[in-house]
Amino acid sequence: MKSNTIKLITVLFAMMFLAVGCVGSKDPKPAKAEWMYDELVDVAFVKQHVTVPMEENVMIIDSRPYKAKYVKGHIPGAVSIPWTKFDEKKDLLPKNKDALLIFYCGGVECKLSHKSAKKAKSMGYTNVKVLPTGFPSWKKQKGEYPSVSAEYVAKVVADNTGMIVDSRPLETKYNKGHIPSAISIPFSKFETLKGKLPRDPATPVIFYCGGLHCRLSHKSARESIKMGYTNVKVFSEGYPAWKKLYGASAQAMAVKAGEVEGSIDLARFNEIMSKNPSSIMLVDVRDADEFAKAAITGSVNIPVDKLEAKAKELPKDKPIVFICPTGARSGEAFYMLQDVMPSLKDVFYVEAEVTFNKDGSYKLKKTE
Repeated sequence: MKSNTIKLITVLFAMMFLAVGCVGSKDPKPAKAEWMYDELVDVAFVKQHVTVPMEENVMIIDSRPYKAKYVKGHIPGAVSIPWTKFDEKKDLLPKNKDALLIFYCGGVECKLSHKSAKKAKSMGYTNVKVLPTGFPSWKKQKGEYPSVSAEYVAKVVADNTGMIVDSRPLETKYNKGHIPSAISIPFSKFETLKGKLPRDPATPVIFYCGGLHCRLSHKSARESIKMGYTNVKVFSEGYPAWKKLYGASAQAMAVKAGEVEGSIDLARFNEIMSKNPSSIMLVDVRDADEFAKAAITGSVNIPVDKLEAKAKELPKDKPIVFICPTGARSGEAFYMLQDVMPSLKDVFYVEAEVTFNKDGSYKLKKTE
């Protein structure tokens, strides 16, 4: 009997071992499909490169169809180059063949990004990656949000299916023109005005500001997510893209060049910067990381969200001129200073699209 019991136990252990082995063999690590591109990255890698503005020599590319997918939601900062129109739109790719290119599409079964990546590599690009989990993995990231295009915003406005929020300053931007039905919640006054957001946290909310170099809408979006809003999007291209596609609102049409309160004449600004830049204090109100990448020679950096605390340090013996990429943050700084330091009279801001170059130079483009 004892011998039979030992044999039975031995058989049972053998069966258990075989069963465990079989279970383990059911879920082997899947081999990479032959059609996949060979350099794959995860969503954490992509998050490192989603910045406002986008890093120099970094491009995130959405290979999905434009109207069917990209318009409705994409990774912020991503450029639309659908695989079906790759040859037609390949000139959108950076001139620098060593630039980092990250392609994505609709998920692990989607081949579009892999085809696009292979095509880019055949063109001579040396640093090409693919996010195989695509846009679905981005949407699952806690605290992140999708970007949408002007066409999507227009449909929301027409159907009244969500709230559109203008994160730019009220006086210098919103009052001069904004997307129809949009409410004004300037980021500088977000804490004060956040009660204007919908009561239902599931209500779709779309933030926008002055374009791809403007961070105000992104900061507002993150704050709303912290408050518990679950359907938050950003129209990253902002009001400039809206005006280009649908035209300006009536408020913007009434504003004439040179009559914008607080703005400095652009020709005069260029003259000062070329002949006597030390005669003014040029304050760059972008965030510190933006300033570190490229800034105008002689300018000082005071991010707009830190200006109030440092207002008393500003000089009283020379004009102060605020500058940023779109006139949004600089205009906000102008009005903020009127509130906290009304004694300062010679205060202006640059109302223009500004390109900051690494060599300390700059380019101005009049705001349309």
